[in-house]
Amino acid sequence: MSTIAQILKDSKGGMEKALENSKREFSGIRSGKASPNMLDTIKVEAYGSLLPLNQVASVAAPEPRILLVTPFDKGLAKVIEKAIRESELGLDPAHQNGVIRVPLPSMNEQRRKELVKVLHKLAEDGRIAIRHARTDARDKVKKLEGISEDDKKHAEKDLQKQHDEAIAKLDGLLKAKEVEIMEV
Repeated sequence: MSTIAQILKDSKGGMEKALENSKREFSGIRSGKASPNMLDTIKVEAYGSLLPLNQVASVAAPEPRILLVTPFDKGLAKVIEKAIRESELGLDPAHQNGVIRVPLPSMNEQRRKELVKVLHKLAEDGRIAIRHARTDARDKVKKLEGISEDDKKHAEKDLQKQHDEAIAKLDGLLKAKEVEIMEV
């Protein structure tokens, strides 16, 4: 039998998971400088299934405008290069001697604005996930038996507070990433 404390704990966990997911998605969006986790969202067709790029290759950023992707299995180099090229990141990788060099084009104003739009869509997905966690918890609280209406109302207030804090954190992440993208 769940308790209000357990429901609140679960909902907080769900909201934190949504925040972590948003943070990971945001890190995949390119700002002005190279970062190895920019390619985290790319999936590669390898060994009969789709695998995240970081499971089939190591990614390094030796210079601010270049990423080096080193496949663990040299035979996957062409597949990895193709996956990077076909991703929505607008990159043009070059394969040479088993290493894939990914030069980052400098971003113009229009590209920055497009990325900010993508960022806002990802943030909205995060907000939706946070709201889902709150709604699920609210439904569970309403179904609890043997608990006073006052306790249920307090639980709903606590849920709303958790929700507001999570949304505020998400908005903070969004603002910081937006500034990073718009920086020339």
